Amino acid sequence: MKKGILQVLQTVSPIQLEEHMLERPANSKLGDFALPCFPFAKILRKSPVSIAEEIASSLTHPSIRKVEAVNGYVNIFLNRHAITDDLLHIVLDKSAAYGSSTEGNGGVVTIDLSSPNIAKPFSMGHLRSTVIGNSIALLLEKSGYQPVKINYIGDWGTQFGKLLTAYRKWGNEEDVRKEPIKTLLKLYIRFHEEAETDPSLNDEGRAAFKALEDGDADALALWEWFKTESLNEFQRIYDLLGVSFDSYNGEAYYNDKMEPVVEELEDKGLLVESDGAMVVELEEGMPPCLIKKSDGATLYATRDLAAAIDRKNKYDFVKSIYVVGNEQSLHFTQIKNVLSKMGHDWANDITHVPFGLILQGGKKMSTRKGKIVLLEEVLKEAIELAQKNIEEKNPALANKSEVAEAVGVGAILFSDLKQHRKHDIEFDLETMLQTEGETGPYVQYAHARANSILRKAGAPNTFAISEVNDHEWDIVKLLSRFPQEVKRANDDLDPSVIAKYAVDLAQAFNSFYGNVQVLSDSANKAYRTALTECVIIVLKESLRLLGMKAPEEM
Repeated sequence: MKKGILQVLQTVSPIQLEEHMLERPANSKLGDFALPCFPFAKILRKSPVSIAEEIASSLTHPSIRKVEAVNGYVNIFLNRHAITDDLLHIVLDKSAAYGSSTEGNGGVVTIDLSSPNIAKPFSMGHLRSTVIGNSIALLLEKSGYQPVKINYIGDWGTQFGKLLTAYRKWGNEEDVRKEPIKTLLKLYIRFHEEAETDPSLNDEGRAAFKALEDGDADALALWEWFKTESLNEFQRIYDLLGVSFDSYNGEAYYNDKMEPVVEELEDKGLLVESDGAMVVELEEGMPPCLIKKSDGATLYATRDLAAAIDRKNKYDFVKSIYVVGNEQSLHFTQIKNVLSKMGHDWANDITHVPFGLILQGGKKMSTRKGKIVLLEEVLKEAIELAQKNIEEKNPALANKSEVAEAVGVGAILFSDLKQHRKHDIEFDLETMLQTEGETGPYVQYAHARANSILRKAGAPNTFAISEVNDHEWDIVKLLSRFPQEVKRANDDLDPSVIAKYAVDLAQAFNSFYGNVQVLSDSANKAYRTALTECVIIVLKESLRLLGMKAPEEM
């Protein structure tokens, strides 16, 4: 809508207009759009008042009902009837495809997300990467890209030599199969406790990892088993979150792909020695990128360079996204710089998507009574609280367990995604689950309420619009913005754009619901039912883009 009006304005404007120049007045009495003419006064050597009057007197279009020049502003009032009629037919016709585009032209975008360490608990620390990355993938897909979600599992390193040693000394198969992560974590902790009084254990751990690196059959079998058990346990959490992956290629996958990278750096004269280590010098003000330690061991940077090159060769991506915390910003800047020095012009297609911390009581949410905060436990607690709320408010609900899961998990997802990803977020489960305020349950409840109307009214085959009141017009304007909001969220890699939009639409619908008769006004019933159906379509799609479900009853 905004872009269309801007094009109409441009036909009568004496200077080139840009989208940001066209404002949406906070007070609808001042119009649907307003063009302030003050910035043009110096260029045109006229007063803003006269510029506004000239533009207003020339502006006519079927989509525009009225134009006013007021104190240097061009206030534009749209033709509500025509725009509403066109828009509702478009949304109803396209349904879930409304807001989709072919902008990406099928280009592949790799997304590195989640990436927990095997044999360790899936903590709250992995939530943000997982849900932000998943939502970005959904947004990219809606915009015509082909997302490839990569779970870069932490499945290699000296810690596995320690774990192998601990299992051989104190572990048993039955315990691992019964509680894989819990048992393996206990063994790992015990290793470090015992090593404090028996340092020789560290030598045994290093030797065990060396055997693993050298392909020892017994060590590899144990490592594969630990990995399989860990991934099976992680899958329960991913199933709750509704997240899936296209690749689980973790750190181990790149073991044989790092040496060619080191050789390429040597051949291109980029590797230099620094205190016995091998580094790539970068631009002034940036620390060098460490490629090999003095003992010859490779590092995260070496592995990430290998991963980036492998992904380019395998997928020929148009973008490569890494959803990793703020603290890794320097690391990814270094990686891009090294790849550029190597002559890979696609290094510019790599984007680090940083995010802030999860806080509780203003402090980093890392411990609860001295223990790691397990994501699965938090999700289950949220579902239980949602179930309790349903039992109190709607005990006759048919599918209570299913709805409780959708609401409980959705509350956590929405609370994360409604904030700009760079911000730290405060974790408060009770607040997240409230059906009032800017919460996931609030949006889901608006969707369920709209479905209730539709069930009672039935979907209309045809509808006629007599007039469009202010409450209806507020909804129409928001519905028209959805494609634009999807594009903005995709361009900025920022799911919070969609979350905030969903809240605005839910609020507008609730205001409409509280002030407008839908079922009892026979003259407008079909039109208002169609409007309600459009709200259902867009709210459901907004929630889907956030990785959430949209219950039809709550």
